[in-house]
Amino acid sequence: MQRDDDAAVLPEGAQRVSARLAELGHRHTPVMLADSARTAQDAADALGVELGQIVKSIIFRRRVDDAAVLVMTSGDRRVDENKVAMKVGELTRADGAFVKQSTGFSIGGVSPVAHATPSVELIDTELFRFDEIWAAAGHPHAVFKLSPDDLVRLTGAPVADVTA
Repeated sequence: MQRDDDAAVLPEGAQRVSARLAELGHRHTPVMLADSARTAQDAADALGVELGQIVKSIIFRRRVDDAAVLVMTSGDRRVDENKVAMKVGELTRADGAFVKQSTGFSIGGVSPVAHATPSVELIDTELFRFDEIWAAAGHPHAVFKLSPDDLVRLTGAPVADVTA
């Protein structure tokens, strides 16, 4: 794992995340991994942590208003779309173009913060099994460390049971 705390060398998306984390007073800055963390398993392997400690950022598209719905869940869990829909309304799948347009990030690098446009957000209860978790930081090689309580503070998102 390569760590680089110099924000000047971070890719644009990770710089945006770094700036937003600093604005919010978060103590951990994004780090760049030598290998891609495009999947939760890739990130867990690179960081030497449990798969469940990786925050998966899953984007759906809400049917009624085309809003992006960000579900943040544990890397070892599968999101139950019906549970999410009961909380936020009927959903459709989001393609890569929609994810990029609504969040400003490509799939595999969607951060919980610094989105291009506001999204509807939910944090899964399963993340609270861990004291330390890691989330994407705006680029497939960039991640940052936080706690589940930090995730709530940084996003303001409600916590809900949204996994199968």
